[in-house]
Amino acid sequence: MTERPWPGRPFPLGASWDGEGTNFALFSQGAEVVDVCLFDEQDRETRIPLEESTYHVWHGFLPQVGPGQRYGFRVDGPFDPASGQRFNPGKLLVDPYARAIDGEFQLVDPVLGSMPGRDDDQQHQDSAPYAPKSVVVHDCFPWGEDDHRPRHAWADTVIYELHVKGFTARHPDIPEPLRGTYAGLAHPAAINHLQRLGVSAVELMPVHHFVSEPNVLRRGLTNYWGYNSLGYFAPHAAYSASGSRGEQVREFKAMVRALHAAGIEVLLDVVYNHTAEGDETGPTLSFRGIDNAHYYRLDEANPARYRDYTGCGNTLDARNPHVLQLLMDSLRYWVTEMHVDGFRFDLASALARSMHDVDKLSAFFDVIQQDPVVNQVKLIAEPWDLGEGGYQVGEFPPLWTEWNGKYRDTVRDLWRGQAQGVRELAYRLSGSSDLYQDDGRRPYASINFVTSHDGFTLRDLTAYERKHNEANGEDNRDGDDHNRSWNCGAEGETDDPTINALRLRQAKNLLSTLLLSTGVPMITMGDELRRTQRGNNNAYCQDNETSWLDWEVTPAAQEVYDLVAQLLHLRREHPVFRQKAFFSGRSVGQDGVKDVAWFGPNGQELSDADWFDRSQQTLGMYLDGRGIRTRGPRGEAVVDDSFLLVLHADPQDSELVLPGPPWATSYELALDTARSSSGEAVHAPGSSVGVTGRSVLLFTARR
Repeated sequence: MTERPWPGRPFPLGASWDGEGTNFALFSQGAEVVDVCLFDEQDRETRIPLEESTYHVWHGFLPQVGPGQRYGFRVDGPFDPASGQRFNPGKLLVDPYARAIDGEFQLVDPVLGSMPGRDDDQQHQDSAPYAPKSVVVHDCFPWGEDDHRPRHAWADTVIYELHVKGFTARHPDIPEPLRGTYAGLAHPAAINHLQRLGVSAVELMPVHHFVSEPNVLRRGLTNYWGYNSLGYFAPHAAYSASGSRGEQVREFKAMVRALHAAGIEVLLDVVYNHTAEGDETGPTLSFRGIDNAHYYRLDEANPARYRDYTGCGNTLDARNPHVLQLLMDSLRYWVTEMHVDGFRFDLASALARSMHDVDKLSAFFDVIQQDPVVNQVKLIAEPWDLGEGGYQVGEFPPLWTEWNGKYRDTVRDLWRGQAQGVRELAYRLSGSSDLYQDDGRRPYASINFVTSHDGFTLRDLTAYERKHNEANGEDNRDGDDHNRSWNCGAEGETDDPTINALRLRQAKNLLSTLLLSTGVPMITMGDELRRTQRGNNNAYCQDNETSWLDWEVTPAAQEVYDLVAQLLHLRREHPVFRQKAFFSGRSVGQDGVKDVAWFGPNGQELSDADWFDRSQQTLGMYLDGRGIRTRGPRGEAVVDDSFLLVLHADPQDSELVLPGPPWATSYELALDTARSSSGEAVHAPGSSVGVTGRSVLLFTARR
């Protein structure tokens, strides 16, 4: 096809098929010439100029071009890095609005906008043979009348963070062609595991189409985690079992439909803070060649360089209205067309920087707040970035929940023997009111976690005193190195039964604390099955058995899995663990029993001196269920049970005195992480109970 296109329309942006042809629209304020480039099955290219430009949107309609057509753009204009301009018609560019992307980029000189070491010299070689290509997609999908969003309330939510490939790549009950794909995650064997465990939502590590960083490829590795996005509308093609010419879109939708049918919400981990193009030495794949000065935050003193608040070479400029439009269009697309239920925003602080500071009144927050689609789904911030002042835990506005890094650090410190008393711990167990109450948010603003994809797995957390990232090829310099003093015996894996028993109990302590805390718990993929990465705490480039979940269930793994399932069942049955409002610390009835109370090992409520005693290593949290009423099977009002949760972080065995009347007439032991059986089941108030060093006990307080 060589004829001139019809004028077409400036909106919607991207490639839109109407049954007769496709409209192409691309925003570029600084461009002088824009070509849409079509590729046939032999990769022969046809370039067609887009001669219409409306409000800096270049557009044209091509009859007979339909779904499955591969395409890209070439954009010509000034090449002047000193002023932030990097137009280069030699580079084939991915459509920022592409619904599907086909092919990986190859790390060769033609994909670079300038030659290494000569950033001011334009590199003219054609990148098309080595660059990924956009695909025209038709979004029709038979969702059917039965596709209903689960719409779990925040207070009832339990999140399971997983990697689409890693979760099913080794699953023996999933057909081999489906392992590691969207279809594999939709398979009954995968969904049954999640249902039996009792989670209500999966948080998928990045599924926006991504590529590997040049420095990773040069080491002979690939990006596994996916935090290097290229296409904000396109499901990552490598996770598709059915193809990459639009089939990945249908397969993703089928996965969402299957998870919804099982009552499981789908949350996406999205990376809008930077792109796959990296710094000025990186490849020119899309945004840089379309309008570098508009898409990226440039160094004001030297616009040839980027402001890097992300540690990934560049930062998207969310202050720019067209960039903000791109992000919002992407979010709405995933909600309306792909039916996802929410988002976790990677390095969200970078999106909220106005000039240099993180700004709670930034345009990013404003448009999210007023958008009638996006403000109705679950929104989670990773409330930090790598820039100065980027740690913003507790500072995001209402409507947002946050990964609570202070919860993670406090709970870890408790169980590794580094806690400075119990005052901070009490805040974290009860929903972190010190962080979220003053701006009108609720306890479920706190996404509680002790591990995530970034760092040690739960098993490795208690087995390794230091990281072992040698396989990453960075001389073990990468990754966090703050895992000292767990005092769990030998470094690494061991056959010593005493050491292994302690490590297992510590893992159970961490999980029990997490799942019985007020707030929204997040479990990391495989922690319930004792997954290990052999001490690698930054396995972002390990697309292999280091990262993939091993489904062989050992006795220890079964024990942990059963514990998680038991605790999630308990949490689901008792709303006292799913508080919708912060505790008042006041009595619910006439007997002086408070909605939450804190006890020491002597059975007495903590005094002011106890709160500031840094040697305190045992904390009892009493939860009064009388103020929480639910409906029984016949519609009758049912009052919840009350519970006493005891965290004993002291390594020495001890005696615990149970609170006397009026707190309970008897205590029934529901959980002891030091014993596989509950032992003596019922205890009188005021009696002493033996407690093993480093263990968690949970009692039902009968009244």
